[in-house]
Amino acid sequence: MSYPNYMLDLIKKVEATRPKRIAQVKKGENFASLSAEKGGELLRKFHPDYKEGTKRKLQLGKSKGSLVPNEVADIIEANPCIDLKNVNLEKIDYDVDVLVIGGGGAGSCAALVAQEQGAKVLIATKLRHGDANTIMAEGGIQAADKNQDSPGLHFLDTMGGGHFSNDPELLGVLVKEAPLAIEWLENLGVMFDKDNEGTMSTLHGGGTSRKRMHSAGDMTGAEIMRTLRDEIKNRPDIEVVEFAPAVELIVDDKGQCAGAALYNLETKQYSVVKAKTTVIATGGFGRLHIQGFPTTNHYGATADGLVLAYRVGCSLTFMDASQFHPTGVIYPEQNVGLLITEKVRGAGAQLANIDGEQFVYPLEPRDIESSAIIRECLERKKGVKTPTDRIGVWLDSVMIEILKGEGAIQRDFPAKYRQFMRHGIDISKQPMLVFPTLHYQNGGVKINADAGTEVPNLYVAGEASGGIHGRNRLMGNSLLDITVFGRRAGQEAAIKAKQAKIGKLSLEHVGKYRTNLQNSGIKTDRISPMLLPDYVGKIG
Repeated sequence: MSYPNYMLDLIKKVEATRPKRIAQVKKGENFASLSAEKGGELLRKFHPDYKEGTKRKLQLGKSKGSLVPNEVADIIEANPCIDLKNVNLEKIDYDVDVLVIGGGGAGSCAALVAQEQGAKVLIATKLRHGDANTIMAEGGIQAADKNQDSPGLHFLDTMGGGHFSNDPELLGVLVKEAPLAIEWLENLGVMFDKDNEGTMSTLHGGGTSRKRMHSAGDMTGAEIMRTLRDEIKNRPDIEVVEFAPAVELIVDDKGQCAGAALYNLETKQYSVVKAKTTVIATGGFGRLHIQGFPTTNHYGATADGLVLAYRVGCSLTFMDASQFHPTGVIYPEQNVGLLITEKVRGAGAQLANIDGEQFVYPLEPRDIESSAIIRECLERKKGVKTPTDRIGVWLDSVMIEILKGEGAIQRDFPAKYRQFMRHGIDISKQPMLVFPTLHYQNGGVKINADAGTEVPNLYVAGEASGGIHGRNRLMGNSLLDITVFGRRAGQEAAIKAKQAKIGKLSLEHVGKYRTNLQNSGIKTDRISPMLLPDYVGKIG
């Protein structure tokens, strides 16, 4: 499905303005970045987080009264899906030191480090090991490991990108341990991009003052996940159970987390995991489709970890802030929601409206960039409509070929090149059409610097946690987050497991939660965790 004729005519306007835009870039006269004041005004008027009627206050639990998206409130304020009659806590199916719930990057990092500490580890994952947002992350991973950079600058950039709302202690851990995370990943076998002398190549991301984005083409997350998964396969003390999501945490008579009840998606049977410590690494909520937005997230991203942790007494934080990636594919229809990595703009591509005009600096922080695109399409009426009445703006990827030489797209962005060529669109010769897409859960379960929670023996790492990124995450800090805090969670969980004493197992909190729902006046037939998105009757 190549571009229809009317779009090809519109592309001529992009081509007409391109020589001038190229000349400005070469002269260092790129479009001016927005001031903090103007950026804040843009967010308030156009970012989806500020749209009225899209959030409500939770009516029960530790974070009662806090504002969350309606879709998140729906799954929090829902009946537990577990069938207690078919769960026998006297029959232990798995007895381990550390249970890791989630088989993506954060969970895999936690499992590897916990095993290195001598722990017997079980990974329980909803789909296959590696089916996670990690494998879909493209652009890179940040780390201040070059002479002109420092963790301090990384801290300031990230704090600014998060609108100075980030938890400073968590952020300090993230940036200080970033160079060690890169070294650890490379030693495991991750093949990062390097120049001819063997020095790691780095690029700018949105909101960064230094080039600190390490990458592996436009498949960085896939390369990291490949390496982690292969390493786990070679560790006999790590068992992986696939297609077995956790549907409820188990606590003991002391109020400690003591494992989880798993539900086999194939046999429809439950199994009981007794664990001295537990790590939640279930990822985010993209498949809840906040405000109806398409999403870049994998099929299992239904916020299970939030539900499980909240029911046993954890707090949630920053749940009113969602991240919409500015450049999600809006045409062709088969690719809607597909992530176009920020690395494309870092390499020289610009955003242009229906008249071929550049309207925003290409490397603003993601929330500001997204808001500028939404304003261009909705208020200024300068978006491009697709045959299915979607609307977007051009991402002029052809500029990369001109600035970096012929073949740069296929060399640096092979996945994107192939994904568009399947539909007859050559992005080295034609721009892409994009619009913001739901990308990341900025908030999550409240954790401390060791990834611990308010519930003893329970840890959370990766996108399921909140506070590190504040109200907006910078590119490359998610792959860093899963590595740094995945490793921390694994280490602390393994250390704690050596001294933990687990009492009598219980699921009494499930009944109490149902009672609290009734006492709060919530009448619903919804159940959670959702496990898999329900698209029946919602397609078309």
